[in-house]
Amino acid sequence: MNSSDPQPGQRALRRGRWSEQQRIYLVTTVCIRRRRIFASDHCADIAARAIADPGKWLGATLLCWVLMPDHWHGLIELHSDIRLESVVASLKGRAARAVNRSLHRKGMVWAPGFDDRALREDDVLRAARYIVANPKRAGLVQRVDDYPYWDAVWLEQQRRG
Repeated sequence: MNSSDPQPGQRALRRGRWSEQQRIYLVTTVCIRRRRIFASDHCADIAARAIADPGKWLGATLLCWVLMPDHWHGLIELHSDIRLESVVASLKGRAARAVNRSLHRKGMVWAPGFDDRALREDDVLRAARYIVANPKRAGLVQRVDDYPYWDAVWLEQQRRG
């Protein structure tokens, strides 16, 4: 079974859901058995680069994300008829292949499935703040800026402006 294929119970949770163009989703996915795979800076750096590569987000935009030691949160905006499941499967596959290649191993990195919530426009910035503050709330850093494995498009806009 592919690491992004949902289990039967997870498939049932997806039943009746659809992916909407121009909709922003808060997505969470966890490491297999909640292992702290990304507690290693080496693995976190490799996975973060694979996930954040803007050239790989065809049909979607990654607006904001954080890679925690045992899970990932992101805000994903869909632009085409692509399904959210396909976008998440792609990001999980890219990260898993990159980590496994760097460690010269095979095996699952991510647990099957993911959680998602479609956001209203007025909830997007609140969700982004929640995402980027995750490392501070978890006690990994004192300041959000001290954590290296996150980004948000709003920062890039500030850098250019």
